[in-house]
Amino acid sequence: MEIKLTEQEIIRREKAEALKELGIDPFGHRFDRTHNTETFKKTFENYTKEELHDMENKEIVKIAGRIMSKRVKGKAGFIHIQDQYGLVQLYVRQDVIGEESYAIFDKGDIGDIVGVSGTAMITNSGELSIRVETYEHLVKALRPLPEKYHGLVDIEERYRRRYVDLIMNEDSKKTFIMRSRIISMMRQYLDNLGYLEVETPVLQPELGGANARPFITHHNTLDMPFYLRIATELHLKRLIVGGFDCVYEIGRLFRNEGIDKLHNPEFTTIELYLAYSDLQGMMDLAENLISHLAMQLHGTTKIMYDEVEIDLTKGWRKVHMVDLIKEKTGIDFYQIHDFEEAKKLALQHHLHVEPHLYGVGHIINLFFEAYCEEDLIQPTFVFGHPIEISPLTKKDPKDPRFTQRFELFINRHEYANAYTELNDPIDQFERLINQLKEKELGNEEANDLDMDFVESLEYGMPPTGGIGIGIDRLVMLLTDSKSIRDVLLFPQMKNRK
Repeated sequence: MEIKLTEQEIIRREKAEALKELGIDPFGHRFDRTHNTETFKKTFENYTKEELHDMENKEIVKIAGRIMSKRVKGKAGFIHIQDQYGLVQLYVRQDVIGEESYAIFDKGDIGDIVGVSGTAMITNSGELSIRVETYEHLVKALRPLPEKYHGLVDIEERYRRRYVDLIMNEDSKKTFIMRSRIISMMRQYLDNLGYLEVETPVLQPELGGANARPFITHHNTLDMPFYLRIATELHLKRLIVGGFDCVYEIGRLFRNEGIDKLHNPEFTTIELYLAYSDLQGMMDLAENLISHLAMQLHGTTKIMYDEVEIDLTKGWRKVHMVDLIKEKTGIDFYQIHDFEEAKKLALQHHLHVEPHLYGVGHIINLFFEAYCEEDLIQPTFVFGHPIEISPLTKKDPKDPRFTQRFELFINRHEYANAYTELNDPIDQFERLINQLKEKELGNEEANDLDMDFVESLEYGMPPTGGIGIGIDRLVMLLTDSKSIRDVLLFPQMKNRK
């Protein structure tokens, strides 16, 4: 395969060969650092220029990073190098590092990675810097970085070449550092409550735990099909049956569905289950956890997202789905028990009724999605989902047409889904049989009948509360990111061709 090189790429390859001729590996060797840019600044930021200049037994700093800017005039020059934590300026003089090292420095390019040792100083312009005493080339960059002030202009290329985006875009790097912190804080929060982190299979022989289209693969040795999991729910509930009081899993899920600003075929969730709890327990946990994360990250529970103030202070609204529909449309679905009557109302409101929809609850869900979601800006627990769309949820004892389930909506989008878990194996079997009927009628997202899960419930599962939270969306909210691709290091993309 012939690779067409630009003039700049040809020159950089020639420089790499020139380094080899000098006995220098263009692609480097180990370099032991004493500091990074952050620890260097913390160590020396409180000194004055005079104090650093007059200091006896000056501390030797060894640091490495990528050249991001360069100014050379004669036998001296300044460069900025960048590592994970930021930038630091280096002052390089020929009479200090020697002619041979200075020649290597002089021919270095933006993007090259270097290692230096030296002492702290403050320049005449007041910038904390390093006076270089030894200079080592570590890695030659064979491709030039994008122009400094524009970076990767093409947003698609930012996602495809995330490594370049991270080099050029400080905000992007900060977002992913914050993502890591958010997940770490979630773990710490739950661990302190006594939750046990577990891992369950990604390859699953049965489709269950959510309504979604799966990715299907085949295991050659077992000669059987497997699904990439669409949820972790059913295995985590088995662990509650097995005697664990509270478990959680942070992991990837896979759904063979559309891609947009809120959806990616693989995404990260946290699911957790707490024995002897219920729906209210999950409301309390979601409210406490998310407000805690906001406070830890921003020092406040009032945050801005897409120029809208979102108040995450505890005390979130709770509203029944049917009451919300009545607020928006005037229709009271508590009084409607006949499917044909409900379907007629849907058609009058220009809602599309799929052939596999058979219950009033399906129509209620259509009305909710069409008329209610758009107005749910501040955190809102929408509860009381119809039984037809909640096959794994305990019935509402006051009205068995509905279930003890909620979805958390913030700024028009769902962030969490929670249940008082269905632990009646006879009821669960019947619900999954109904899911099979939906599948036969054309619902590709319906659950399979997982008999092993039903049998596990026959051994007895304690009353349990469970919740799943979309971590990608939560990171979007807490970092004011407008697309899920902005919080996924490597999102799925169309082929360039």
